[in-house]
Amino acid sequence: MKQYLQQDNWCIIEEGFHHAHNRISESVFSLGNGHMGQRANFEEDYSGETLQGNYLAGVYYPDKTRVGWWKNGYPEYFAKVLNASNWIGIHIEIDGEPLDLAQCEVKEFTRTLNMKEGYLEREFIAQMKNGKAVKVLATRFLSIANKEIGALRYAITPLNFSGAIIATPYLDFDVKNQDANYGEKFWEEVKKYQPNGKDAFIVAKTKKTNFYTATGTNFQIWQVGKEQNLHPFLTDRDKYLAATYTVELKKNEETVFYKYVANVTSRDYDSKQLLEIAMQRIQTATTQGFDAMKEAQAKAWENKWAHSDITIEGDVAAQQAIRFNIFQLDQTYTGEDARLNIGPKGFTGEKYGGSTYWDTEAYCLAFYLATASPEVARNLLLYRYKQLDKAIENAGKLGFTDGAALFPMVTMNGEECHNEWEITFEEIHRNGAIARAVYDYVRYTGDESYLADFGLELLIAIARFWSQRVNFSDDKRKFVMLGVTGPNEYENNINNNWYTNTIAAWCMDYTREVADFVKRTAPEKYTALVGKVNFHEATEIAQWKHIAENMYYPTSEKLGVFLQQEGYLDKEQILVADLDKKHLPLNQKWSWDRILRSCFIKQADTLQGIYVFEDRYDMDTIERNFDFYEPRTVHESSLSPCVHAILAAKLGRQEKAYQMYLRTSRLDLDDYNNDTEDGCHITSMAGTWMAVVQGFGGMRVREGQLHFTPFLPEKWEGYTFKINFRGALLRVRVHQEGVTIENESTQNISLYVHGEQYDLAGKEVLNTNLQAVFA
Repeated sequence: MKQYLQQDNWCIIEEGFHHAHNRISESVFSLGNGHMGQRANFEEDYSGETLQGNYLAGVYYPDKTRVGWWKNGYPEYFAKVLNASNWIGIHIEIDGEPLDLAQCEVKEFTRTLNMKEGYLEREFIAQMKNGKAVKVLATRFLSIANKEIGALRYAITPLNFSGAIIATPYLDFDVKNQDANYGEKFWEEVKKYQPNGKDAFIVAKTKKTNFYTATGTNFQIWQVGKEQNLHPFLTDRDKYLAATYTVELKKNEETVFYKYVANVTSRDYDSKQLLEIAMQRIQTATTQGFDAMKEAQAKAWENKWAHSDITIEGDVAAQQAIRFNIFQLDQTYTGEDARLNIGPKGFTGEKYGGSTYWDTEAYCLAFYLATASPEVARNLLLYRYKQLDKAIENAGKLGFTDGAALFPMVTMNGEECHNEWEITFEEIHRNGAIARAVYDYVRYTGDESYLADFGLELLIAIARFWSQRVNFSDDKRKFVMLGVTGPNEYENNINNNWYTNTIAAWCMDYTREVADFVKRTAPEKYTALVGKVNFHEATEIAQWKHIAENMYYPTSEKLGVFLQQEGYLDKEQILVADLDKKHLPLNQKWSWDRILRSCFIKQADTLQGIYVFEDRYDMDTIERNFDFYEPRTVHESSLSPCVHAILAAKLGRQEKAYQMYLRTSRLDLDDYNNDTEDGCHITSMAGTWMAVVQGFGGMRVREGQLHFTPFLPEKWEGYTFKINFRGALLRVRVHQEGVTIENESTQNISLYVHGEQYDLAGKEVLNTNLQAVFA
């Protein structure tokens, strides 16, 4: 762990410049607004370790797959969100020496991410090698109120001199992705426009995919409250525009540079109109001005926090962590565009290509269901439905027929683009997560119309896949699933992964249930769908029922646990606690061969299934499996601790639940797994929210009603979260005296607290007593 960041309820603060951790800070202090995002790179030069990153949602490139040995079925490309134009840059020279924090002496450095109001601020004093010292205060944000606009304010004050400096604001599309498989640059210049020193516009397009993007900036210099009209030297080269100013500074007097950006793309507008639209957006930004835009930003974030904030009393580390996780989630995905989804790194880095994984359905959906309007979660489901044809194509490439669908492990447009065979071909449990998301959405919202309109068609395609993926074992007299990788990616090409078999059988059962429901409630739509997908109702439903009833599940009768897969107990059984810490993290210290032969588990696998299907199992069963698998889990996936926190809470293991909560919530802030420099773990941040609400709060939905079984962690004085459920907005506070639930809406609701039913009218407040909470 690297605990160099200060703890604060509403801010992430770095006191003193930590050169060695700069890439970690670039990830942690990232900004986004759903439309675009930016790592916390410096405005001025920095020759130290850095990962330049500016990203535009949905703009990607199909980088050719790089593998040593091509196998049939491999995707031909790995899609990645591109590093886009660097618009923040301001090159500064003082007496011919660049301002570069890797080269000068840095004093009084403070970097602050204000999560409450949604901006990044950095303040420092730089002592140049030439002896001159300047103080800099830089503030920037990406507007939530106007998603295509960003702004920065860069104030520089000479501390021991008066004289001229050189300031060169620039716009640079000549960028590359660090993760480019062949070192290729992905942008081509279309046109540039630089009418004066203040304004600069570049239109560029991606190779192959032909996404057009127009990026425009406006640069202003202000002194003593007045804008200065200086005449710069203009630079124009391929994919790059700059204006070089000579600026006279006075000792101890602040000079302020303002820089505004507009990023518009052909995803939203005709490519021929992009330059004009970018110019309009810049005009809007400059007319409004930095201070007014920043005020609007604070108001927009106030509205977001009103629905999604979680407060924790008496534990600053826990409070800061949950807000950081929520802040990054709200920065990454707004739900306004059904063409978009949630990448595991969001806008904070290049790893995983910014593509969509099963993380969205398994972890993120719950957060957006409870904190946003139902349309947001519906758009996440529609994203997959609209790519169903591609999922059928993906399955076809692997030999599946008759409308069977395999949704991709990694995708931008529905095509599979992951190039590791053990993931692409074998980690097929992702199909189950997508089917389960349909179930969770309908269960939570009550929107049963989704099943007839979209859900059943998708479920039939998934059930067809599972029915073809199994085979009957004459030896076991059961259906088996061979050659798979479960959620635990430290096991590849294994047979009968318990979680995969379990969710496959559930999918087939649920599809049968939904087919019957739609047939009864929407017969015309059902008949149309039968014709559309050539659904052989009687034979296919009978087949799914037969497979589900005769699926093989590996177990250990001796230990009373479900086996992660066949042969798991053949491994040498060593607990993580018995490992020398020098071996951790395993994925950075051990060979892959050694990992695969070990019993160690990357993330919840069997326990993932118990979490998903917890109502099937009694507490003794859950406890035996938890006690067996958790000590063998190294939690080297960001998706792991939250599941363990929820199960520990269910079992009454309050200290373990709290421990796992801190691990999931501070995963990036404390760099637990030594990988935050590549970007933050955005999708697992939704798991952090789940750890509080489903873990400590015990929230569940059963038969269309909310249930809470909350407890108060020993280190906390209280905590509060909000739940948006079927038109009711509930504020749930758990404190030392009991539980208080306030219905902030006018919608009446019936709910349960520790098994006792309450009817809560609109605007009514429910208080339970101490005995009810802590019995």
